Amino acid sequence: MKIQERTGAGAGRSAAPAQPSVGDRLPSPPRERKPALAALAVLLILLGALGATMLVLRAGDRIEAIQVTADIKPGESITKDNIKVVMVNDDSGADFVPWDQREGLMKLQAKSTIYGGTVVVGQMFADKSGMEEGKATVGVSLKEGQYPKGLGAGDNVAVYRVGNKTSGGDQGGASGSAGADNSLLVERAVVESAGASSSDSITSTNLPVTLTVDAAEVPALTQAASAGEVAVVLIPGN
Repeated sequence: MKIQERTGAGAGRSAAPAQPSVGDRLPSPPRERKPALAALAVLLILLGALGATMLVLRAGDRIEAIQVTADIKPGESITKDNIKVVMVNDDSGADFVPWDQREGLMKLQAKSTIYGGTVVVGQMFADKSGMEEGKATVGVSLKEGQYPKGLGAGDNVAVYRVGNKTSGGDQGGASGSAGADNSLLVERAVVESAGASSSDSITSTNLPVTLTVDAAEVPALTQAASAGEVAVVLIPGN
């Protein structure tokens, strides 16, 4: 009797439904596709590539140019001590002077004041030509007080006669009275050179200055200069 019960129990277990195998899992739902995001990603990649290409092309258009580091006055030239190299865009339309042409530029002179920090263009300079027709150069020796501090080549100055003139004496032979003679000799002159003051010398403290003036102004200027009665005043303009 016990044997039959066990057999019946085993038969009941064998009749139970079989469990699904591991490989018979339920299918997962399909993933949702987002074509707009994919297109945006492709567009961003293309824009990045285009930007990198433009940077490379722009870098290829840059050249080494000359920049002045100090003011250059009219008539002066650049030197290796007052210039430096900078990178500029060659497609800007400006006539920048390439850095490798600096030696040739040193042989030219500035046509007007070039301020420090300016990138040089060719139109700022001209050949060092001879004396302009109708002009003349005159040398004067100025005492302290007859010239402004810092006077240098390229400065524009007005030239005055400074001194005393004596008025006619009275009938009794009394000495005449002295009056100031501060007449304008040259309305505008250009300083070609202004030598270092010889203040270290015991015998002289004069400053030698060379001026370019109109030829018609030379006689009066040289006469006043020979008497030591010349003073110069800085005036605006190049």
